[in-house]
Amino acid sequence: MKLSGAKAIVDSLKKEKVEVIFGIPGGSTIPFYDAIYESDLRHILTRHEQCAAHMADGYARVKGVPGVCTATSGPGATNLVTGLAVAYMDSSPVVAITGQVPKPMIGKDAFQEADIVGIANPITKYAFQVTSASQIPDTIKTAFLLASTNRMGPVLIDFPKDVFYEEVDIAAAEKLNIKGYSVRSGEPHPYSIKKALGLIISSERPIILAGGGVMASNASAELVKLAELIMAPVATSLMGKGSIPETHPLSLGMLGMHGRGEANNAAEEADLIIAVGMRFSDRSTGRLEEFGRNAKIIHIDIDPAEIGKNVKVDVPIVADARKTLSTLHQKLSEVGSKREENEWTKRVHELKDQFSSNYEEQREGLRPGRLMKLLRGIIPGNAIVTTGVGQNQMWAALHFQVLEPRTFITSGGLGAMGFGLPASIGAKVASPDRPVFNVDGDGGFIMTEQDLATAVSEGIPTISIIMNNRVLGMVRQWQCMFCNKRYSHTDLGKVPDFVKLAEAYGAEGVRIGSYREFESAVKRGLKAEIPVVLDVPISPDEKVYPMVPPGKGLKEVVWYG
Repeated sequence: MKLSGAKAIVDSLKKEKVEVIFGIPGGSTIPFYDAIYESDLRHILTRHEQCAAHMADGYARVKGVPGVCTATSGPGATNLVTGLAVAYMDSSPVVAITGQVPKPMIGKDAFQEADIVGIANPITKYAFQVTSASQIPDTIKTAFLLASTNRMGPVLIDFPKDVFYEEVDIAAAEKLNIKGYSVRSGEPHPYSIKKALGLIISSERPIILAGGGVMASNASAELVKLAELIMAPVATSLMGKGSIPETHPLSLGMLGMHGRGEANNAAEEADLIIAVGMRFSDRSTGRLEEFGRNAKIIHIDIDPAEIGKNVKVDVPIVADARKTLSTLHQKLSEVGSKREENEWTKRVHELKDQFSSNYEEQREGLRPGRLMKLLRGIIPGNAIVTTGVGQNQMWAALHFQVLEPRTFITSGGLGAMGFGLPASIGAKVASPDRPVFNVDGDGGFIMTEQDLATAVSEGIPTISIIMNNRVLGMVRQWQCMFCNKRYSHTDLGKVPDFVKLAEAYGAEGVRIGSYREFESAVKRGLKAEIPVVLDVPISPDEKVYPMVPPGKGLKEVVWYG
């Protein structure tokens, strides 16, 4: 069948069951947009390409399939970079389509030329440049396969402008054979399972550490079943938040630099750590030399590069999390290894009781922790919460209990401010029947606030809660703690007025002055048909505690300061 390159792309995207694309057109992608115009693909016009990538990422994390974004050549493509880096660090499946100058002009510093393939290589699973329209079906099929298999991640495809116009007989994509890449079965090796079973059966104080890989493999149910069978408490990384309902008796919440005291202490006191789909990042482990020094470690991860990278492990299992957890549960059940309440579970209860009072907030004014607890009590269990980055992110991680997987969306590895709003828009597009909230800071919200225009124009009603302290809060906290209160360039001043800003875009803006007003505004937001922005003034002296200072072990926690 003879098609132009642009129409072949649209045809290939439809075959991959793509329903929506986030992006902004430009000179080099005009023919692609002309083909979109004739199709039934939904295109969401963003106001910045970075937001297009974040929206595709938010969409992917909620939907569990690759999100698609697109940008023109040069600055359009380079504006995608932060969003692609976020997706890469958090193993999120995103496919980016970029335009490029015509083939004869490549390498000649043509107008709006940038080597986006070279730029994107370190922050994608792969970056292609298509040089003939005949390559399109196989390339797009390959991109989606790479993005959504093994350890997931972003893939970029760059199209010179003349390839969009080129007309060729397009053959259907064939069965792919990608050199150097094979889709792993995900089945755990029997020998590794045998060794893991031995450690689990002989352990007295097991703990499970769950990361984002649990969500990626849809393994939450299997995780909970195994934890209940062996009576192992479950702590999560930031990316693993939601892998077990945080109201579950075995849930310890998040561990790490700003982790909960009970999670950090339990991890240090355990004699067995079962790490599932996590990479032992510095924010989770504290001082690496001290982490897990009293424990044997089983590490389950689909990516062999992560095994032993940061922490020496006793049993490596390179496999799919869901399949491995299911196999372990089955084998343990067969040998009658179900445990009841014991000394370890009693100790975990003691730790929870010991630290419970540390999270109570008695001071006057709107307190972030209490606001997050109120939010949880008002909104449905399946509501989706995205976050910005900084103090707002940690307050949400510490105090907002997540009840279902894929309902807490945040920039973990890269920590990109500005992620919250566009990610919430992508999440709402992925799941329009569920409420979506963005918990943000004023500094981060300002970075991508222009895409309120996208939410309003496209009829995407998300609710943003801005923890407004008029400073770059996390940086200021570190300046307070480690720079003797020398607050260098972290004061944001009194602009903008977020209520007026929201109204200027056609959204609803509400300034909050009390907890009662907050509850009322959240309830109204649940029924709103337009985006809502809640401006919640808090003190610039509010800090995130607990905190493990850099270079310290998980037990060396600062609670106040």
